[in-house]
Amino acid sequence: MGQLEFDIEGTVFTADLLEDDAPRSIEVLREFLPLKSYLMHVRWSGHATWINIDEIDLPEIPRENHTVYPSRGDILFYPGYRNEQEILVPCGPTCFKSPAGELAGNHVATLNASREDLVALEQDTLENGMKEIVVREV
Repeated sequence: MGQLEFDIEGTVFTADLLEDDAPRSIEVLREFLPLKSYLMHVRWSGHATWINIDEIDLPEIPRENHTVYPSRGDILFYPGYRNEQEILVPCGPTCFKSPAGELAGNHVATLNASREDLVALEQDTLENGMKEIVVREV
């Protein structure tokens, strides 16, 4: 099983890829890694953070292992069916949505982080703003 590494300003988390559940999504994700970007607090979805990937030219990606209600640590890859493209990192109760309404993202990985670490991450982005992030395959 492959893994991703999320390096958030020196704090590193790993995530187990769900290659059997979202194979096309993971194949496309691997094509643009490593990703250097910013992690920010969500505007609409609850207790979560996200990475805007709208500048990446993505091919068509089917809905795979998709959900509107991810659990804490469930990494969602959203290729922009009805809204901007993004990677969602839920840190607590989350209903994935936008001004367009509820969105279903492809659950591609599960973050290996404690509840406390994720709560702190979400709170930090809420109070202090964006964090530099590098996402790479391990």
